[in-house]
Amino acid sequence: MLKRNKGKWSHVKVIAVTSGKGGVGKTNVVANLAYSLSMLGKKVMVLDANIGLGNLDVLLGLEPSYNVTDVIDGRKKIHEIVIQGPGGIRILPSSSRIHDVAELSKGQKVNLITQMDELNEDIDFLLIDAGSGISDNVMFFNVAAHDIIMVASPEPTSIIDAYAQMVVMSHNYSEHRFQLLVNSVKSEAEAKAVYKKLCNITDRFLNISLDYLGFILHDPGMTRAVRKQKVIVEIFPESPASQCFLRIARAMAVQTDSQSPKGNIQFFWKRLFQVA
Repeated sequence: MLKRNKGKWSHVKVIAVTSGKGGVGKTNVVANLAYSLSMLGKKVMVLDANIGLGNLDVLLGLEPSYNVTDVIDGRKKIHEIVIQGPGGIRILPSSSRIHDVAELSKGQKVNLITQMDELNEDIDFLLIDAGSGISDNVMFFNVAAHDIIMVASPEPTSIIDAYAQMVVMSHNYSEHRFQLLVNSVKSEAEAKAVYKKLCNITDRFLNISLDYLGFILHDPGMTRAVRKQKVIVEIFPESPASQCFLRIARAMAVQTDSQSPKGNIQFFWKRLFQVA
């Protein structure tokens, strides 16, 4: 349990959502989980950590004046870039300028973390759209979180890349705990088959715990929602995919963090959140 003086950041759960490869619907998953958690009465903030490739604001039809890059480079304070999203979720948008995709320097990372400490927000969940692959930026945000949700699809390349990402995080960053969310499946059986494939590999070659978080059914309404720049849970709440998102959000809402915070760069987050 996280505590901070005067109630600030008083029970926040930091969750990174990542994937081994792009194109698996990770950002859509983040947006819909955030909205679903807000529908359950949770206060949610989303950090778009796709530096240089951010598209969460586009997905939601928002037009922020400033973004995380302005904070990292010292042009704006972090409270100046917070925007409101659907369902009352608060969003820290990222830049979509390709030339900003370079790796963050140590100083830029420290600046971002220091600025996060200036936020006067009462939230329950901080969801980090942490990007895909094994770049230093992606690893930085993944390791900073309490929980890591790995988004994969049934495609063989997605499964292989999810495994490769866990290899890097396990060997290089001492990460040993992950949750799997399988996106765009035809059935629960297909999702569990993906989970089984990954477990068969990780059990043989990695010393990690891979928990099954759930699945999102392939749903034509998802494409329609994206074109309308809305989350599917908002405009098609009874759709198959929406029901999946809500089911996962309920599970997330009742989870408790029984482990102490992780090591690595989490000593920054300890300072940030005043972990007791």
